[in-house]
Amino acid sequence: MSRPPFDPPTPADIDIVTTQLGRPARNIVGISARTRTGEPAVVSTAPRLDDGTPFPTFYYLCHPGAVAAVSHLEANGFMVELNQLLADDEDLRAAYRTAHESYIADRESIAVVEELAGVSAGGMPDRVKCLHALVGHSLAAGPGVNPIGDIALERAAWSPDSVL
Repeated sequence: MSRPPFDPPTPADIDIVTTQLGRPARNIVGISARTRTGEPAVVSTAPRLDDGTPFPTFYYLCHPGAVAAVSHLEANGFMVELNQLLADDEDLRAAYRTAHESYIADRESIAVVEELAGVSAGGMPDRVKCLHALVGHSLAAGPGVNPIGDIALERAAWSPDSVL
């Protein structure tokens, strides 16, 4: 787990993330979560890409095992269950709004991008849209920061302690 400020990613980290993603890694400002064996699991991406494009997804899930496990949850309708849970639980909604604010604060500690004002990721603060972003936030920030990401990570068939 790691939140800003980050140590710069090493060339080896960039090579691993490039392999994980199957495309060149771009604008990585830090490795914000790793597996128990040290592989990158979540990268933090600059809020504005080199080409000038605003990029709201600060915590980006990159480990193939994590991506596959979270994709499986999404494909099996888990987001519907999470959205209902969010609608039914006032305390969960409040915690999720706090997660949204935390996400924005982390991203803005790197750079403030006017076009992204008030925007976090994953559907926060009102709905569950992208579990990948929410799980990435949970892995980077640690348990208790993003309750929806925590629930999804608990349900996923992957953890940073996995050897897969």
